[in-house]
Amino acid sequence: MISLDEAVTARLESHGARFEVLVDPDAALEIKRDEFDGDLEDVIAAEDVFEDASRGDRPAEDDLETVFDTTDPLEIIPEVIKEGEIQITADQRREMQEQKRKQLIDTIARNAVNPQMDNAPHPPERIENALEQAGFTVDPMEPVESQVDDALDDLRPVIPIRFEEVTIAVQIPAEYAGSAQAQVRQFGDLEREEWQADGSWVGVITFPAGMQNDFYDVVNEHSSGEAETEIIKDKDDLKTR
Repeated sequence: MISLDEAVTARLESHGARFEVLVDPDAALEIKRDEFDGDLEDVIAAEDVFEDASRGDRPAEDDLETVFDTTDPLEIIPEVIKEGEIQITADQRREMQEQKRKQLIDTIARNAVNPQMDNAPHPPERIENALEQAGFTVDPMEPVESQVDDALDDLRPVIPIRFEEVTIAVQIPAEYAGSAQAQVRQFGDLEREEWQADGSWVGVITFPAGMQNDFYDVVNEHSSGEAETEIIKDKDDLKTR
């Protein structure tokens, strides 16, 4: 379950009665869109249905039976969310908007590059400043993924930017290969790998170009700076390697 401070109220009025439930705001939106695939008990603040959640008043069981054909809260809660309205306070809206803004900046920074600077990643601070300059407003009630394209449209007049992937070949010496290659795999799609006769590991991995600096930091950290890397400009080259 989540805390009361994290929850928003979903409210449904039907048959002259009011029903309220307390739920995580992001989960509420997913449930409303039929996109939720988690455990309901993890995203609610109370396994209960209220007539007035702020006072803790509960509706009559007869009203629950009339509207939902059940008194089971776990069956009723999704219905209240889907059919009702999500109520958020001004403070909750500001907090949700700030969380979504940070997520949006992180998503763009991890995937975007500067095409005028040899596809170098944009630092998150630059993305944040450019969004502010562009006057882009994050919608706290929409998923971050659905706002990325609009944000990029607003960013392009301010900074050169595009989403790009990069493919990098890395060779890790034998003494570091075991742990380091496990870290490398987590960055994206492993195109190919090969263990060399000397025990070193060679891998070719594709991932969002904005993560290059993080990639190099991890590779250097786990190989004491002894790994070798090379950007693969053309994936067709992999067929001849």
